[in-house]
Amino acid sequence: MSISAKLHAGITTESAEATRRLAAEFAATLPPDTTLALHGDMGVGKTTFVQGLAEGLGVHEHVTSPTFAIYSVHRGAGRTLVHLDAYRLENAHQIEELLLDEFLVSPWVLAVEWPEKIAGWIPENALHLTLSIVDGDRHHLRLR
Repeated sequence: MSISAKLHAGITTESAEATRRLAAEFAATLPPDTTLALHGDMGVGKTTFVQGLAEGLGVHEHVTSPTFAIYSVHRGAGRTLVHLDAYRLENAHQIEELLLDEFLVSPWVLAVEWPEKIAGWIPENALHLTLSIVDGDRHHLRLR
């Protein structure tokens, strides 16, 4: 079963490291210029998942949540990862002020935490991944 099929069915990981490995494997399957909307409550592992994406895309720098910077740009091996944390945004119109399009030079992957805050801006063809915590410290991930 492919990683995409596993994520569509829903998968539970036992640790943050397992979540990062899963995301790294998933990154290799993403077509160029993909938006990935990451849904879930605070602390469910969205940034952990983006760290794995970064690893899978060949990013060698440490990835943290860009909550206060709003977004960060990481150059990988052949693709750029743009990590957007929309938590502090109030609406999709604020995206225009960020000049984010300047950094979306093909090929890129845009990972968006808190996409519901800017739902009108998220492309229709975006992939949506929901993360949650189960049984205390395990992460459940489901691609929809």
